[in-house]
Amino acid sequence: MLAKEEILLIVYFIVVILLLTAFAIVFFVTFQKRKNKLLYEKMEAEKRFQRELVQSKLEIQEQTLKNVSWELHDNIGQLLSVANMQLNMLTSSVDEALQSNIKDVQEVVSSSLQEVRALSKSLNNEVVEYAGLEASVKSELARFERLNILNTSFVPLKDSLEIPQEDEIILFRILQEFFSNVIKHSKAGNLKVEFNITEDRLHISAADDGLGFNPEEVEKSSGMFNMSSRAKLINADFNLNSSIGKGTSVSLRYPIKTHQNE
Repeated sequence: MLAKEEILLIVYFIVVILLLTAFAIVFFVTFQKRKNKLLYEKMEAEKRFQRELVQSKLEIQEQTLKNVSWELHDNIGQLLSVANMQLNMLTSSVDEALQSNIKDVQEVVSSSLQEVRALSKSLNNEVVEYAGLEASVKSELARFERLNILNTSFVPLKDSLEIPQEDEIILFRILQEFFSNVIKHSKAGNLKVEFNITEDRLHISAADDGLGFNPEEVEKSSGMFNMSSRAKLINADFNLNSSIGKGTSVSLRYPIKTHQNE
C-alpha cells in the first residue's frame, strides 16, 4: 500500500509540475506575443507620426511656395508690367538716338517679366497639377534653356499615364530639388531627363555632366533628405549616384499599379 501511495504521490507531483510547466509556457508565449504586438504597434505609431510630420512639413513648404508664387506674379510681375508700359510711353518722347537704348532695356524688362511668370507657375502646385508632371518638367527645362544656364534634353513617355495629382506634385518637387542642386553645385553644361515605364513602375531619370562628388564624403544635406523623404511618401524608390568627374544622376521608380488600385 505504501508503495502504491508513493507512486500516486509521485504521479500527482509530476502532473502538477507538467501543468505548471504548461502554464508557464503558455504564459511566456502569450506575454511574448503581447510584447511583440505592443512593439509593433509602437513602431507603426512612430512611422505614422514621422509620415504625418513629413506630410505636414511638405504642406507648409507647398503653401510657402504658393505664397511666393503669388507675390512674384502679383507684385514683381505687376511692377515689371508697369515699367514696360512706361518705357513704351517714353520711347515716343525721346530722340531717335535714345530709342534704341530704351528698346534694349525694354527687351530686358520683357524677358524678366516672362521668366518671373514662368518661375511663378513652377512654384504654384495648382498650376503644376493643371499642366501635369511631364509638361511641368518640360517647361522647367525650357526655362533653363532660355536663361542659358544649361543645355537640356527631355525624353517623354510614348503613351499618356494618369498619376494622382498629389503624387505628381511630389515627383516634380523631387526633380526640381535635383535641378536646383545641378545649377548651384555641379557646373554642368548638359542635363538630360527621361521618362519611361519598366514593368509596373514609372521610371524617371535625370543626369548631368557636371563635376560630380563622392557620396561617402558628403554629409546628407537637407536637399538630399527632402528628396528621399518625399519619395518615401509615395512609396517610390529613390537613388542618387555620383562620382567625381562623371556627373550626378537621380533615379525614381514610382509604382504605377499600386497607386492606380488605390
